[in-house]
Amino acid sequence: MTYVFSRTLRQADCPGVIVSDNPAATLAALKSRPGKDIWIFGGGSLFASLLDLGLVDAVEVAVIPVLLGGGVPLLPHPAKHAQLKLVKHRVYEKTGTVALEYAPT
Repeated sequence: MTYVFSRTLRQADCPGVIVSDNPAATLAALKSRPGKDIWIFGGGSLFASLLDLGLVDAVEVAVIPVLLGGGVPLLPHPAKHAQLKLVKHRVYEKTGTVALEYAPT
């Protein structure tokens, strides 16, 4: 199932997905049920709010060898300090990409 967290979209606008304007409650309910992992792809504000609520079990970051000189931060400013512990890593030799997985401590 696919969920979309939005303050502006309505369920009628998005057939085939579940639209929620309360990600904390939705994710807490999903985490309480048996099932597979929940993977979130989205903005830093959503990620920061879920991290603050203790709803993040893993953080996956990929380092792609391209120098941009700028970009979008992982978390918006100001962000609460979060300690992470490296639990897994993988190097993709062909591209030079490094995938890192962390657990919040």
